[in-house]
Amino acid sequence: MSPAAVYALLFAAIVLEVIGTTALQLSQQLTRFWPSVLLVVCYAAAFYVLSLTLKVIPVGIAYAIWSALGIVLISVVGLVYFKQRLDLPAVIGLGLIITGVLVVNLFSKSISH
Repeated sequence: MSPAAVYALLFAAIVLEVIGTTALQLSQQLTRFWPSVLLVVCYAAAFYVLSLTLKVIPVGIAYAIWSALGIVLISVVGLVYFKQRLDLPAVIGLGLIITGVLVVNLFSKSISH
């Protein structure tokens, strides 16, 4: 599998996880049926697709990317869809998370490109 394909799968897993987390918010503590179903399906699919990437990407690196991009994307969903505001420390923290992922991807010898 090419590196581009592996990263596309990882990104798909992240998007599925963000959709699942959004459905978790919409499920109102799992009391609404369809959002609850969507969250279970998306989380299961996300972890399956993530498992495929672990054939190529070390688990620590894959999980760092998964966590960081998931946090940033769900923060954007919260901002846009749920009208949740981010204060300056939150924005700075998200910037540091993005910076950390960039450092790992650009400079780490633990990851194969």
